[in-house]
Amino acid sequence: MSQLKEMLNFNQQFVKDEAYRPYEAPNRPIKKMTIVSCMDCRLIELLPKALNVKNGDAIMLKSAGGMVESPYSNTMKSILVSLYELESEAVYIIGHTDCGMHGLHAEKMINDMKQRGVADHKFAEAAIDLKQWLNGFQSVEDEVRKSVSIVKNHPLLPDHTLVFGLVMDPKTGKLTHVV
Repeated sequence: MSQLKEMLNFNQQFVKDEAYRPYEAPNRPIKKMTIVSCMDCRLIELLPKALNVKNGDAIMLKSAGGMVESPYSNTMKSILVSLYELESEAVYIIGHTDCGMHGLHAEKMINDMKQRGVADHKFAEAAIDLKQWLNGFQSVEDEVRKSVSIVKNHPLLPDHTLVFGLVMDPKTGKLTHVV
């Protein structure tokens, strides 16, 4: 059975059994918080449990490395939507140790893309510097600080918005306050 078919079969039974009921929540975050974190699969359940965040408590934004790369990135736009339209009042940037973006080199990733069949001419069509865009970071703490700075200094950020930076250990869930 294909993965998609398996998911759809499960979902059909999930809906029939009304198994969604425990997850019903308002569309505005009860704890008025927005969390930006990494897409790492180890954090799917660990991060909310370690923060005492339940369904409906927070807006959760996930991206590679949990980075806010620029003031006008999609992540920053999502933060602004959460603050202005969904009534969030605080932003938490949460990086983690042992992150796949730590030490990631664009050359390796470009090589991996070529090995998976991306033709050379496709790289020339990119509208940005791929070597800069695909690079990771050397220090998770520095990346959290950089992301916090981008958010805090955004010209459209509401006054008095609290912005915090933390790093989590994905083995234990321990948080360290960085900024």
